[in-house]
Amino acid sequence: MNQRPTREQVEFLRRQYPAGTRITLHSMDDPQAPPPGTKGTVSYVDDMGQLGVKWDTGSSLSLIPGEDSFSKEAATEKKKSRNSYEAR
Repeated sequence: MNQRPTREQVEFLRRQYPAGTRITLHSMDDPQAPPPGTKGTVSYVDDMGQLGVKWDTGSSLSLIPGEDSFSKEAATEKKKSRNSYEAR
């Protein structure tokens, strides 16, 4: 985003990438960027619409939607526990 995003745009990003969302990096124009394919977890979306990411490599570096290339991983569903009764 080259300009300051509107409040609505930031709120949209916060709904789309809530804390805990897993992402995969494709490319980032930054000398400190982790390599393509690195996975991370979104920590927050700031007021400028940047995604604060804790990378699996141990680093923390924000993503800029519209400038950096990344994708959201499909959410893994938690296994539903069910009560089972053994036939007697």
